[in-house]
Amino acid sequence: MSSTQLAASNSLDMVLHEASRRAQGYRPHLLHGSHMVRKQSNCYVDLWIELLAQWGLDPHAALPFTLTQDFEEDQFTFFKFPLEDLELLYGVVVQEHGIFEPLQMHIEHQVKRGHVMLVEVDAWHLPDTRGITYQQQHTKTTIGIDVIDQAHRQLGYFHNSGYYLAGGADYDGLLELATPSSLSPYVECAKRRFKPLEGAALREASFALFQRHLQRRPSANPIVAFRHALARDAAAIASRPMSYFHAYSFNIFRQLGANFELLGHYLRWLNLDGRSDPGLIANMVAACNRIATESMVLEFRLARACSRGKEDRGESSLDVLEHAYTVLFDGLDEAFPVTRIEPYAEVAAQQSQYNLALDA
Repeated sequence: MSSTQLAASNSLDMVLHEASRRAQGYRPHLLHGSHMVRKQSNCYVDLWIELLAQWGLDPHAALPFTLTQDFEEDQFTFFKFPLEDLELLYGVVVQEHGIFEPLQMHIEHQVKRGHVMLVEVDAWHLPDTRGITYQQQHTKTTIGIDVIDQAHRQLGYFHNSGYYLAGGADYDGLLELATPSSLSPYVECAKRRFKPLEGAALREASFALFQRHLQRRPSANPIVAFRHALARDAAAIASRPMSYFHAYSFNIFRQLGANFELLGHYLRWLNLDGRSDPGLIANMVAACNRIATESMVLEFRLARACSRGKEDRGESSLDVLEHAYTVLFDGLDEAFPVTRIEPYAEVAAQQSQYNLALDA
């Protein structure tokens, strides 16, 4: 082994040692703390919260997009950090990465450059999901890989609210070495290209995003649309196996509850400089928390009903959720008045006709 190769090997050993130490002593960000109603939201948001925190950046500043969650007729918006927001606030550029060599080669190239590779993988091979999906269920999820050792088949990765190591057969499965797929996985490369904003500049840029996303909010209360959908689908949901309900509740109740819980934490963070009336902010935060908690109540109600094959339309919980959403956005209108962006006229007309048909 040449001196150059030896130095590279020793450097990689140090990186792996640091990754192992981090995994063993990892402490999640406060947005994943024990005080949270929803300890996790979805793999993409959770990963970015932890990755930003590990880079010494405050993830609160990037949460204004939670204002825009809507009901999409079959699920609540699968909310994700807009990539343009990450670049504006933190100087992080995220781009899709083409895969034309073995995946591990691309990852090694980019990790050596100091980048993080966000890879869609099969959770069957993720040891951190032991007891849930690991070696039990094939589900898609996203991990952020910042360390890789091809020779020893090891990698370090962010997933959900933690940082972990995977090796051996798990490494082979995650990188599709054992059973190559006919389709390449979706991969993004996260690069810290520009200087991140700090202090007052970060807060002002975040507030500008907040105003922009507040303009982009749904044109009507999405809980009302969900009420119609649940009334329509309740009997069918009750007739299906619990495995279906778990997938349904993830896309409905967890996305709804986690989204607004994070929005509540953002509003607290935003008002640390006394930007608005503390009483108004407190009422809006309480409304966000009410959505987080009542969505979980409704989730448990429907889970119990489905386990017995019974229908439950959740009317009383929906009353609470609908009212909390109204209180929240009435408060936002009072504290931060903005002009909404007009929806595309044809789409708005179609939605209006659809809502009239539901009410008929």
